Amino acid sequence: MSNQKIIGIIIAALVVIVAIWAGLSFLNNDTETVHIGYLPSDHDAALFVADASGMYTDAGIKVELHEYNNGGDLMSAMASGDLDVGYVGIAPVVSSISKGVPVKIVAGAQNEGSGLVSHDDSVTSIKDLKGKTVATPGEASIQNVLLKYDLKKNGLSSSDVKSPGMKVSSMNDALKTGSIDAMLTYEPFVSISEKTNNQHVVERSGDIIPNHPCCVVVMSDKFISEHSSQAQKIVDIHKQATQKIIDDPDGIIQYLPSNIVSNETVEKDSLSNIKWVTELNDDYKTNVDSFLDIEKDLGIINQTLTQEQLYANI
Repeated sequence: MSNQKIIGIIIAALVVIVAIWAGLSFLNNDTETVHIGYLPSDHDAALFVADASGMYTDAGIKVELHEYNNGGDLMSAMASGDLDVGYVGIAPVVSSISKGVPVKIVAGAQNEGSGLVSHDDSVTSIKDLKGKTVATPGEASIQNVLLKYDLKKNGLSSSDVKSPGMKVSSMNDALKTGSIDAMLTYEPFVSISEKTNNQHVVERSGDIIPNHPCCVVVMSDKFISEHSSQAQKIVDIHKQATQKIIDDPDGIIQYLPSNIVSNETVEKDSLSNIKWVTELNDDYKTNVDSFLDIEKDLGIINQTLTQEQLYANI
């Protein structure tokens, strides 16, 4: 074989290798900004810790965080492709998946961490709020699921209370002024209401449904398939940040946004009311299944979702 033919073969082989490399780089382009949605809640503390402590930067990942008023709005942003990743309640996630939104749960974030709060300390249960106004973050929120379940558990129906959806940061003022009679909201606003505004915590969400799943980490199917390396790193970072919270809850307060931390004492109380989750294991999935059974019983969802529809094990 002549030297010219050998050189031609080598050049052709190099062209093929470059083409394959370019194709793989296109499919797993990890230089783009990752857009992550969240709610202004202690439930998303792992995200705040990871971002503010430099975990994403250290892993070579550029992120941009986007705040939403409630889980329904966040999932709408995921459905439209505006977000790659979301820290959000299980209820709006399940609702979105059941409607065909191409997202998957990749990690649990936490359990419990919400509460029913009233301005009237004579209120001892949801029964005492019949005919009253109980605000939640919105129809798609997990707090709205908790409210419906609490009503049914106590022999009441959803029509026995008015339940407007409100911006969570506005609920405490509405409760103080008497615009609403109670609120079912998430931390830190439960602790802020109790410790700062001297409002009455009627029930913690763990009293309504013990150990219920709350927030999870979701990713779009597109992001998982096209950015598998980043997806894996983000899940790993979530676990590391969550473990950091578990190991040193007081120490991580420095990483939380100022619009969440009213003062350190209140924040410590808030964090103590949350059960953190680091693994997407069989026990957690069983817990989610039990919660979905509750949603089906309440008529919130009308179908059974498979493990393949719900989860991506990254």
